[in-house]
Amino acid sequence: MTQLTSMRNQLVENTYAEAFRSIYARILITARDSEWLQHVINAVTGHSSSTIMCDCESGVEQLLDGTQTPDGRPGAVIQLHVPRFRKDRVQALERVLLSRVSQNVLTCPTARCFNWLESESYFRLGRKIAYFGDGYESLKSQFGRKMWNIPLMGGEFQLDRRFGYADGIMGGNLWFMSKTQESAIDAAKSAAIAVDDYPEVITTFPGGVAASASKAGSKYSFLFASTYETYCPTLRETLGEESGVPAGVTSIMEIIINGSSLEQVADATHRAIDAALETHELVRITAGNYGGRLGKSFIYLRPELQANRAAV
Repeated sequence: MTQLTSMRNQLVENTYAEAFRSIYARILITARDSEWLQHVINAVTGHSSSTIMCDCESGVEQLLDGTQTPDGRPGAVIQLHVPRFRKDRVQALERVLLSRVSQNVLTCPTARCFNWLESESYFRLGRKIAYFGDGYESLKSQFGRKMWNIPLMGGEFQLDRRFGYADGIMGGNLWFMSKTQESAIDAAKSAAIAVDDYPEVITTFPGGVAASASKAGSKYSFLFASTYETYCPTLRETLGEESGVPAGVTSIMEIIINGSSLEQVADATHRAIDAALETHELVRITAGNYGGRLGKSFIYLRPELQANRAAV
């Protein structure tokens, strides 16, 4: 038995993360340089950590250099997810793209926006945003494709005509239970970096880490999600035997993983676990699940169990 396998058996709980289906878009944003690219990334992915109170969940899938983008400039591939269980999911995702591209990309100096997801389903987003040109907009062949050009005081804004969308996965998650808050953050940060290095997946919270895992429902009728009191270390003595916090644990940090498919999110989850295993003072790695009430896409924390499920 390898050391990694031994640590996994010791620290990783035999459970699963309960994810759920989404529809998502995948866009590429480029800018003149890394400074303006970072500004537009911050704007586009702002207020999109959790579907509980945000219009979407979004994050950077990967950063590209000028040799990998249509216009030869630095770029960022961004995923934007909306839960599939929403009845207005298609309209909701289109609103997300319309508002974030028009208000956050178009307004950023030197930014351009490209579709980065080829699919049968798409939004005619370019035409809708091009109306901002007030009759002076134009369709031109540029960068190997036809793009809308919108005159601005600062120059021109260019974007693709169509933006695809497809089925994805939201809500993959890991909890890192540690003896100290510093250790919990270190473990979650290591895991989030491993996810960021894996293709077709994103983390959604600031720095990839959330301090606020939630449960479905609440004692208050106007809330559909609330703090997961069973796993709040400061409530261990108050809850007594009902507490799920192991002895010695003072902090639990979480990462959320969204992506293009269950397979990609599961692989990223296992890589994240491996990246965090050697964190000092880490007590346990587990995940949030709700008995199938939230979603039917289960990601088992132990790779062999995921493989067995996939083979069924």
